[in-house]
Amino acid sequence: MTGLPRFYVTTPIYYVNDVPHIGHMYTTLACDVIARFKRLDGWNVHFLTGTDEHGQKVQKAAAAAGIDPQQFTDRVSANFRELAAMMKFSNDDFIRTTEERHKRACAALWQRLVERDQIYLETYGGWYAVRDEAFYAESELATDGQGGRLAPTGAPVEWVEEPSYFFRLSAWSERLLRFYEANPDFILPTSRRNEVISFVEGGLQDLSISRTTFDWGIPVPGDPAHVMYVWLDALTNYLTASGFPDIEGEDFRAWWPADLHMVGKDILRFHAVYWPAFLMAAELMPPRRVFAHGWWTNEGQKISKSLGNVIDPQDLVERYGLDAVRYFMLREVPFGQDGDFSHRAMVGRINGDLANDFGNLAQRVLSMIGRYCDGRIPVPAGFTEQDRALLDAASGVLLDRMRTLLDRQVLHSVLIEVWEVIADANRYVARQEPWTLRKTDTERMQTVLFVATETIRRLATLTQPFMPDACARMLDQLSVPADRRGFATILADDVLVPGTPLPAPVGVFPRFVDQDPSA
Repeated sequence: MTGLPRFYVTTPIYYVNDVPHIGHMYTTLACDVIARFKRLDGWNVHFLTGTDEHGQKVQKAAAAAGIDPQQFTDRVSANFRELAAMMKFSNDDFIRTTEERHKRACAALWQRLVERDQIYLETYGGWYAVRDEAFYAESELATDGQGGRLAPTGAPVEWVEEPSYFFRLSAWSERLLRFYEANPDFILPTSRRNEVISFVEGGLQDLSISRTTFDWGIPVPGDPAHVMYVWLDALTNYLTASGFPDIEGEDFRAWWPADLHMVGKDILRFHAVYWPAFLMAAELMPPRRVFAHGWWTNEGQKISKSLGNVIDPQDLVERYGLDAVRYFMLREVPFGQDGDFSHRAMVGRINGDLANDFGNLAQRVLSMIGRYCDGRIPVPAGFTEQDRALLDAASGVLLDRMRTLLDRQVLHSVLIEVWEVIADANRYVARQEPWTLRKTDTERMQTVLFVATETIRRLATLTQPFMPDACARMLDQLSVPADRRGFATILADDVLVPGTPLPAPVGVFPRFVDQDPSA
């Protein structure tokens, strides 16, 4: 390991009973932006994603497909790898719960819990939703109008009775509440934290953590008639990827506890209640934070296969472009809240924020340099108060604000801060009128264009985590060396070298013209 500060960020591992959709893309995109930001800011990052491949749902889906579960998971897991490649996610590891390293980690965690008297064998009966891989209390259920019972998620439930190993979750209520109080930022956003505390204050029941009615799972150590309940298996992946169970190993000591588990709000309870209880019971550190983001609707409708309105990430990228999709997903909705996807909103962001604001700023400044400065970085001749005000706006102060917001996962506000400086830069160019200065004061014109170009460099540097390809093209057009694109260069005064020839400018953010306005 290097001497750099370290940051370990994870997505949930995605369940392999379906194809990847906008929700999977959204969660991993948020983690990718955070990972890229931290790397550019001088951190040693470990970014984990992967697939959850055990459980009754998978076994049933494989049977329906006429293949064995391992073949099924091999095929479907590959879809998630392809999503990561298409979106250019920068994950350092991709874990599968069918890997031997993970089976070893699960067995080791189970054994630690047994040794600490946190697991016992009993008979269990309860309402179980196969779709959710979860049991629900009678008080949580609704009826479907035909005498059937439904989980809070809408999934049908069935009464299940079988021998089961239990985790002594009921013993952890007060200790969890004390942990939440001592770590007020463990769960974000705050509204989600309040939900979890209310749930725990209502009292916790011991948790069934094994099943005998199916066999597609990790066998319980010493009792192979049982397989581990899917959530104990799935959650352990975060430990597996850190080097567990090699507790004294360099990797584990360097990366655990995880700094951030990013999850959808539907699986917050598992990550913010069960997971820290498992870890503390095993005398391991809980993660530092769990952030639960909201869900997306499609043009105001809930997304579902039955409605035929599932949003395919590949379709979005093919239609709008990768960086435009990345920008829209993290700018359109306050991160953590539910959001609605609409093509009108997407086109508005592309043509407004990207093409008109940022793209036009870069294109016209670089075009003026091509016409007025012989295509070379201008030579400044001393900065005025207005010049310094703009340079300061795009300086370390902006970076510090971005750090603060990103460290609380307020990703949309990071982009708002950047776009305020983009607006400042556009106003600066309009007021300074370098096209007029060309005729009256060429020295001042060169200074104005240098200030604008340096501002664009800083803005392109800072927005790389969100739009890596587009910002790379913009920095290429400024002749910024590949090794001078980290955040440490924001305050450097030697990145843009006056007199350096620049390539002919090419628009980075073209306007979107929809060939089918009704779409």
